[in-house]
This record gives sequence, C-alpha cells and structure tokens, in this order.
Amino acid sequence: MKMRKIIFYTVPILILSFFIFIMNSGGYYKRPRGEIDNVPKYIEAVKKDLLEEEWDGALKNAEKLELAWDKVVQRIQFSVEREEINAINAGLARLLGFIEGRDKGGALAEINEIGEHWRDLEK
Repeated sequence: MKMRKIIFYTVPILILSFFIFIMNSGGYYKRPRGEIDNVPKYIEAVKKDLLEEEWDGALKNAEKLELAWDKVVQRIQFSVEREEINAINAGLARLLGFIEGRDKGGALAEINEIGEHWRDLEK
C-alpha cells in the first residue's frame, strides 16, 4: 500500500518536472553545435554583406542562414513560442526577396528584425 502511494505521487512529479525542463530549455538548445547551425554568425555575415552591398555574398549567406535556422528549429520547436519561430521564418522569406531585389534598406531592416527575434527566443 505504501509503495503504491509513493508511485502515485512520484510519477506525476517526474512527468511534470520533465515537461518543465523541456519548456525552459530553449536557450540551451538554440546554441550552435557546429559551423552549420551558427545562426548568429550568419546574421552578422548577411548584415556585413548588405552594408558593403555585396549582393551575391549576402544571398549566399542568407541561404546558409536559412539552412542553419532549419537545423536549430528542430531542436527548439517545443521550448519556444511558435510566434517567434513563425516570425523568423517569414523574416527569412522577406529577406531573400529584398536581397534578390537588391533593396538595401528593406534587407537591413529585415535582418535586424530576424536578429531581434533570435535574441527573444528564450524569453
């Protein structure tokens, strides 16, 4: 009887603890694990290319940024707000459009907004 009571309380506590851990681990899981998923690096590279009006480099780095984001989003999808993920996805699509259209102002605004959403992921 006593063992049953212990299990009755322990199992829900362990399950709740596990979910709390998952929900609060966004900051840990968004950290880069290597060169291929280093989102902050590619944000800065795109920004640098845009300021220098290196459109081919900006497009290449924006595509790398999109690939890095796809890697990271798989790890963080359960621990961050869906709105932030959707905002970054939409921002990346607009960024590629601005770069292809060679709109420096729009592209800079978009890359800065993506950077802001990136910083807000773990809040």
